Amino acid sequence: MTFKDIKTKFLAFFREFFVYHHKSLEFRAKLFAAMIASNKKDNEEEYKILKDIALEIYKDEYRANILVETTKEYVDKILKVESLNIDSLIKDIDKELRKNPRYAKKINIRHLKKFLVDKDHTDENTYLLQLRILEYFKNELKYFQNQKPKKKYRLNYQTKR
Repeated sequence: MTFKDIKTKFLAFFREFFVYHHKSLEFRAKLFAAMIASNKKDNEEEYKILKDIALEIYKDEYRANILVETTKEYVDKILKVESLNIDSLIKDIDKELRKNPRYAKKINIRHLKKFLVDKDHTDENTYLLQLRILEYFKNELKYFQNQKPKKKYRLNYQTKR
C-alpha cells in the first residue's frame, strides 16, 4: 500500500473534517452505491468505471479517490456487513434530496447507466431492481427540474434621505 493509498483511505475515513463539501460527495457516493450494490456483486471492474466517472466529475485525483472509497464503504455496508440495505439507502437519498433540492443536479443518469448490468448476464430480479432504481432517479431529477425556485426576498434597510 502506497502513501497515496493511505492518504486516500485516511481522508475518506475522516471526510467530515478534511474534505470540502463532504456531504455532496457522500450524496454522489450513495447514488453510485445504490447501483453497484443492487447488482449484488462487488468487483473491481465497477470501481474502475467509477474512478473514470469520478475523475470526469472532480478532475482532482484525491477527491475522485475519496468518492470511490466512500462508495466502497456504502457497498460494503450493504453487501458484506448488512448494516444497510438498498431500501434504506434509497430512503436516505430521498431524504437528502428533500432537504437539499440542489443535490438533484448531481444525479447524472448517463453515469449511473454505466453500472446497469446486461440483461443476459444476470438474473431478471437484479436487472429489474436496477431499472427501478434508475427510473426513481430519473423521476426525482424531473421533479426537481420542474420545481420553480423560491423567491428570496431581501429587505432593503437603506432609507431615503
